[in-house]
Amino acid sequence: MQLVRWNPWNDVRLLGKSLYRMLGDTAFPARYDDSELTNGRWLPAVDVYETDDAYVVKAELPGMKKEDITIDVKDGILTVRGERCSETEVKEKRYHRKERVFGSFQRSFSLPEGVASENITAEFKNGILTVSIPRPEEKKPKQIKVH
Repeated sequence: MQLVRWNPWNDVRLLGKSLYRMLGDTAFPARYDDSELTNGRWLPAVDVYETDDAYVVKAELPGMKKEDITIDVKDGILTVRGERCSETEVKEKRYHRKERVFGSFQRSFSLPEGVASENITAEFKNGILTVSIPRPEEKKPKQIKVH
């Protein structure tokens, strides 16, 4: 038999989940006004990783067009910004739940020293923005001969 350490917080979490399941939307309906929820602070999910020859920034931007996205590099900072507009096909009074977030966003990332901004490329496909930042060439130490 294996001994397991008891954590009282697990019981509290389980109680909260049970209450939510039991009461559900009847006691706590989830109706959000997107202007109050985001207030211009929508932050899309972003992955940042590196390969052998580049740093890569991938951002999820569903429902956007590439014309709505701007990428700038200034003073060693890569900034991705844009705006996802709300759809107005359904009248507000007909919503039962509104969870999708709309509005403007801005994400900024510090670039490593020596990155050539003119070699940065970006591709937007199927709602995923991929920005590739070529790794800077390593500076080799200079050896000076003594005469």
